[in-house]
Amino acid sequence: MDAFELLKKDHEKVSGIFEKLETTTERGVKTREELFTQLKQELDIHAQIEEQIFYPVLEEADETHEITLEAFEEHAVFKQLLSELEQLSKDDETWGAKLKVLKENVEHHVEEEEGEMFTGAREVLSSEQIEALGSRMEAAKKEQKKAMAAG
Repeated sequence: MDAFELLKKDHEKVSGIFEKLETTTERGVKTREELFTQLKQELDIHAQIEEQIFYPVLEEADETHEITLEAFEEHAVFKQLLSELEQLSKDDETWGAKLKVLKENVEHHVEEEEGEMFTGAREVLSSEQIEALGSRMEAAKKEQKKAMAAG
């Protein structure tokens, strides 16, 4: 599995969940809770496989070192916003505004990742490495989903 394809599919899935969430209102508490749970799970797993498998390889190369450090920081921002959204009542009027900030941050991150980071990564990784990283990330995602389902 190509690492870039796997990450792009995740990005598209998250984007779709954001689109559905954006149309919810304070009255749609149950829908918001279900969609937010999906969103949080997808972002948590995605961030984890990037941080544990993809980013460490890119952090070592001069061409991708800076963008990788930035990506780690952007993940920290997402995690903080996700935590705040999780604790905030889904019918709170500020919930939608906070979700919008999260969405904008994620979109910016995806744009940089699929642009500058992936371009740099293609320069420093062989096609074998790209496949191997993709397979490792795919396996890690399956493990995480299994663990979340069991937990």
